[in-house]
Amino acid sequence: MDDPTFVEHVADRLAALSAVRAVTLGGSRAQGTHTPDSDWDFALYYRGAFNPDDLRALGWDGEVSEIGGWGGGVFNGGAWLNIDGRKVDVHYRDLDVVEHEIAEAEQGRFRWEPLMFHLAGIPSYLVVAELAINQILRGALPRPTYPEPLRTAATEAWRGRAAMTLQYAKGTYVPRGQAAEVAGALATAAMQTAHAILAGRGEWVTNEKRLLCRAGLRGIDAIVAELAPDEKTLALAVSNAEILFKVD
Repeated sequence: MDDPTFVEHVADRLAALSAVRAVTLGGSRAQGTHTPDSDWDFALYYRGAFNPDDLRALGWDGEVSEIGGWGGGVFNGGAWLNIDGRKVDVHYRDLDVVEHEIAEAEQGRFRWEPLMFHLAGIPSYLVVAELAINQILRGALPRPTYPEPLRTAATEAWRGRAAMTLQYAKGTYVPRGQAAEVAGALATAAMQTAHAILAGRGEWVTNEKRLLCRAGLRGIDAIVAELAPDEKTLALAVSNAEILFKVD
């Protein structure tokens, strides 16, 4: 089937599941930045008790997690599927949780959560960002704007995390000549700083794939490329990163 038919097919099947109130298309497919090989990211928004067995019963090939199977928190599980020859991710979104995070974001409050494949982890307002960016295929969902209190709070919080990450690298890894650890710290601090920059602009972030480009921080690549396992070289790298990130 062609792409529009495929989207309608998946949306219809997901929307028909018990407790599901809305379905969205997200990721690069929703933003028009995809390539022919890009995955398809769908989210199902449910109210009350959603049973992943209902998703399994659709018979699509792949792996379906339990609720909370991807570590808990706001990113509370989903599925990796193959549908009609296409790679598909389905994300679970609990509407009660999402609505709570909208209210928190409006007050400038959020939590940091670890998540696989995300160097800097994720902010709990990620689920709010998704609502602002994703295409609503079925049902009705709010379209939040970026709250001014969140711009201030998130910028300060992410800047603080980046500064602490670099400070720890400087005091612990650099004197030991631990180049791999310094590389990891630089990459993490770059992502944290990028979150701060985008928050300051009031621009939503849903993942890290293009985060450094959007924030203008690809200069970190050259700094990491020059790393070597000696204290002087590593100290210079951290110093250059602080300049790039404008760390006070």
